[in-house]
Amino acid sequence: MNHDASPTAPSRRARRTVLLCLTALGTASAPFVVRGPLMMSAPRCLAGRWHGCLDTFNGVVLVTLVTLPLAALAAWALARRRRAAGVAAAWRMSLAEVGMVHGTMPFLWMTMMPGAGAGIVPGRVSLVPLRDLVTMGPLGIAGNLLVFASLGFFAPMRFRAVTSVPRVLALGAGCSVLVETAQYVLRLDRVSSVDDVLVNAAGAVLAALASRRWWRAPADAPAERPRPAPAAAG
Repeated sequence: MNHDASPTAPSRRARRTVLLCLTALGTASAPFVVRGPLMMSAPRCLAGRWHGCLDTFNGVVLVTLVTLPLAALAAWALARRRRAAGVAAAWRMSLAEVGMVHGTMPFLWMTMMPGAGAGIVPGRVSLVPLRDLVTMGPLGIAGNLLVFASLGFFAPMRFRAVTSVPRVLALGAGCSVLVETAQYVLRLDRVSSVDDVLVNAAGAVLAALASRRWWRAPADAPAERPRPAPAAAG
């Protein structure tokens, strides 16, 4: 008898339950922790005003938290459609797609916010590694680590082409280079720093390592291939 196969389904259910509980706990605790700064931008966001809402970090975080139910609904709709089509791993694919978008776009928005001298101050570049880490501070380093964390966490779960740490590192670094280049070209009054690229890529790798158990042993069959229909009894 095969004693290794029996605990597979319960262990998977236990992992999913733990993951859902942690997600719910994190979602519930996030507004509590940042309730003070968020409430300062809530009136302007509710009034649909640009200034004081989407042009501030607090406003973007508030909008991100408020739209979490919409993101969950989008993941559910995608998963239901895929399951109806017989696609394997429908839930994982749908959660990964929605998670990449919903978790990355707010940080990109905050990164591309123009400064006070946007369009006036010429672009600035810092190409000396590790020089800007001191001026970033703990909050700046934590923010840069989170810019592409969702991309690094979910991309290997969705795309088999990036199911390795070096590829996730290259993906995070490449996306960060594009962001830093856009900051310089658009003259957003921000410093395009090589340290930002290093920290952003490190955040993507750390997030990929956190989700490694879900992508390091991908299925042999392609994820988009529909499940074969059962043969009719005859």
